[in-house]
Amino acid sequence: MMSRLSLCVASSLLLITGAMAQDYPSKPITLIVPFAAGGPTDTLARNLGVTLTNSLKQTIVVDNSGGAGGTIGINKVAKAKNDGYTLLLMHIGMSTSPALYRKLPYNTLNDFEYIGQVADVPMTLLGKKGLAPNSLKDLIPYLRANKSKLNYANAGLGAASHLCGLLFMSSVGVELTTIAYKGTAPAMTDLIGGQVQLSFQNPINVIPHIKAGKLKAIAITGESRFAGLPQIPTMTEAGLPGFNVKTWFGILAPAKTPKDIVNKLSTEFARIVGLPDTREKMIGQGLEPFVTNPDQFAIAGLTAVLVGGLLADERHAMRHGAVGHLGAVRDERVGEPRRVHPVLVRIEHVEDEVERAPFEAERAHADV
Repeated sequence: MMSRLSLCVASSLLLITGAMAQDYPSKPITLIVPFAAGGPTDTLARNLGVTLTNSLKQTIVVDNSGGAGGTIGINKVAKAKNDGYTLLLMHIGMSTSPALYRKLPYNTLNDFEYIGQVADVPMTLLGKKGLAPNSLKDLIPYLRANKSKLNYANAGLGAASHLCGLLFMSSVGVELTTIAYKGTAPAMTDLIGGQVQLSFQNPINVIPHIKAGKLKAIAITGESRFAGLPQIPTMTEAGLPGFNVKTWFGILAPAKTPKDIVNKLSTEFARIVGLPDTREKMIGQGLEPFVTNPDQFAIAGLTAVLVGGLLADERHAMRHGAVGHLGAVRDERVGEPRRVHPVLVRIEHVEDEVERAPFEAERAHADV
């Protein structure tokens, strides 16, 4: 009797869920961007939103909820109703945040449904207009000689520019004063104004400033030169082999969002990213269209969380003169940069810039 009742209940739930997905969406969808308006994540969200609005016949409302390296906006999605009407567009910084923050108000792995990746983006090493070095070869010794006078700008703790900057400093053996802004736009305003000297940013919003001569592009991450800036060498070409950092961007929803809705959204985002017009716009904005399904995206998120914690361990080891878990550390006697682990660079992880004390008790906070 109970088994028949359970079967009936299960069947009813499946029918209800299927009906929800069939009718979805029946009202506007909010796409939360956890950074300030005008930044690269915001630009991507608004472009995807226009196409998705036309496709789903419902308005996509972009909500900028910036602050704390994206944590505020991410938490807003984690706590939202899991009905498919609140989504998140975020980059790999979400998965490395557990290694950067002592505590998070959400669980990176358990509080979200991973809908799918939509893009890969290289990062551009930028200098202010009047920065003396014109090449990476000249920049590295310049940084070592002037590190106390130079400031590095990022878009907030855990942002892609923060992660890439830390990895770069570790790779060349220089620690610069880091200034965290509430988004890319204010960071770029101060870089253009000369209040800060360096930053890593993806090309989406900086290409016009580079072409106008307002910013100096020194090198670009990735395996090959970027089509939008063909004159700029890769980091490998410029003298830092293996620094092939790329940022993924992906779509997430609150945990336990109905599977049919997750699959419908994943299919729809993959379809619109594959449209010639969308691809052309994305490439023109400095994005490399790249889609994955929910399972593939969830694996990428898990990998980033795990290796982010290991890199935090390595950072600690380096500060105490030991060999880290993931490769050789820099030899202080000769000043040679340490070897960069190619897998870690490709999936773009970062060390924790905050000293952990006691270290073992603070490990990663990844809840995995």
